[in-house]
Amino acid sequence: MATSLPLPVLGAADGASYAPARDGLVAPPLAAPRPRDLCTDCGVSRSSRASRCGAACQFIHPRYAELERQVHGRERDPARGEELYFGPYLEMRRARLRRPPAGVQWTGITTRLGELLLERGIVDAVIATAADPDDRWAPRPVLVTEPGGMRACRGMKMGYSPVLALLDEAAARGYRRLAVIGVACQVHALRALEAELGLEALYVIGTPCSDNTTTERFHQFLALLTERPGEVTYLEFMPDMHVELRFADGATKRIPFILLPIAQLPPDFIPLTCRSCFDYTNALADVTVGYMAAEGDQWLLVRNARGRELVAMLGDEVVVSALTSRGDRRAPVRTFVQVLERQKGGMPVRRAPRWVRPLIGWMQTRFGPKGLEFARTRVEMKMAEGIVNLRAERPRRLRRMVPDFAWRLVAPYGLTPRPDERPETPGRDEVATTAARRVMDADEATTTVRG
Repeated sequence: MATSLPLPVLGAADGASYAPARDGLVAPPLAAPRPRDLCTDCGVSRSSRASRCGAACQFIHPRYAELERQVHGRERDPARGEELYFGPYLEMRRARLRRPPAGVQWTGITTRLGELLLERGIVDAVIATAADPDDRWAPRPVLVTEPGGMRACRGMKMGYSPVLALLDEAAARGYRRLAVIGVACQVHALRALEAELGLEALYVIGTPCSDNTTTERFHQFLALLTERPGEVTYLEFMPDMHVELRFADGATKRIPFILLPIAQLPPDFIPLTCRSCFDYTNALADVTVGYMAAEGDQWLLVRNARGRELVAMLGDEVVVSALTSRGDRRAPVRTFVQVLERQKGGMPVRRAPRWVRPLIGWMQTRFGPKGLEFARTRVEMKMAEGIVNLRAERPRRLRRMVPDFAWRLVAPYGLTPRPDERPETPGRDEVATTAARRVMDADEATTTVRG
């Protein structure tokens, strides 16, 4: 994560910037984050808009349906395709670049979209996340001003990346046409603030997010997976129920999920924020680029006309095909929910006898859900995880934070809202927008209130 240093608040009229561009990247020093409860450090609290956290934050003032209508012209329709699971979309495809560049995660579609926007002069800059020069796994928010700068943003990083703090840098430079590549909590805040940013154009490329942790703890996790953690160049949770590691010397290692050392990690290894997120598929982006449903390729959810414009730029660089769906998610999701409820929150740890774990791993790979069914599995698991963890650790927040679509998805597994947990507006997943509610949210954002 970038160093925390004070910076002045500048606007576009100042004609100045915080940091010089270097190799097509601007990485200014960032202010320290303000203290917040359930914060993923999206960057708003580090910016000149720190007072807006109460109105923008997904964990303080979630506005899923309202913002879906703002961005896509309508909210998700449970009767339309897979929207109950994945949010509004126009089309959903399996895709891969014909010639994936080296160092990318999957085939590099997200990186290429950023490059094309800059190559064609459609945007002045792309706000994204690069790797820290001193640690390939540590995220560093950057403003990318040249297509070649997107190379520094390839691959996975682990930890919070306060990308929205760079909206001040973009304004200081007079940039009015931006693209932002981010995860759901960052995109929710961006969309909540979009109308007041004064931008001429905004392209939002979203990626799904789950199971984040700090960079320091991620290094501890790597050390449990291999005796050569410092040589790992790539890690990914694959849709065939394995974690794949790649090493600097070209070697690879694949570990079945069932054999991961989850029991050796602390219960809060994954922060409560990430265990209580209800927008796994980044439904407020113009296009979501993921992998869960793609069986080894990438998964494109084109959500609106701007998303179509982005994907069209790829032209014949991308190979697109239909998604498939196999297997049955019901048994694994039911088991997952039972383990969660038995542990009353934290990370689900199913301690099967060591001798039987390879067999379970083989069965998961051979008979487990694939394609769209795998994506549905992960979304239902995330919804259940959020509800159970909030019940255990922030019960007073359930009514406000759990959207209606989450309750609908987990109802088949016996998770239903108790009387004091029902959404504040029946049938809607957004909280009341009265002045009193906004004041309460703003007050909560500026103090570290638990519960």
